[in-house]
Amino acid sequence: MRTYFKKRYNSFKFAFRGLNSAIRSEPHMRLHALSTVGVVVAGFLCGVTKIEWCLLLGSIGLVFTAEIMNTALETLTNLVSPEWHQLAGKTKDLAAGAVLAASVTAAVIGAIIFLPYLLAFVKLYF
Repeated sequence: MRTYFKKRYNSFKFAFRGLNSAIRSEPHMRLHALSTVGVVVAGFLCGVTKIEWCLLLGSIGLVFTAEIMNTALETLTNLVSPEWHQLAGKTKDLAAGAVLAASVTAAVIGAIIFLPYLLAFVKLYF
């Protein structure tokens, strides 16, 4: 039983190490982290609903997951193919495309949620 918990502990430790590594080494991850802070602050200021929180947090998780997978694929591709190769380039482009798709989706969801709050604010004060 002790071995089971030690293995689970180590799994979480390695996962957090990977997350920390991604945030420290990838400029886009820092941008996503900063955007996350902005979205969370805006969510509290606007008083978004529980459903809106779920959509926002799901979008944030999707972008972080896509960015981490992109970083992992780029790192692995660089290891396997240090010199330029057409398939290595395609792999990196596909991974970057996944991040773009996730980011655009998150931005659209954010706009759908926050635009009515912004318009209500503008209407009230201007």
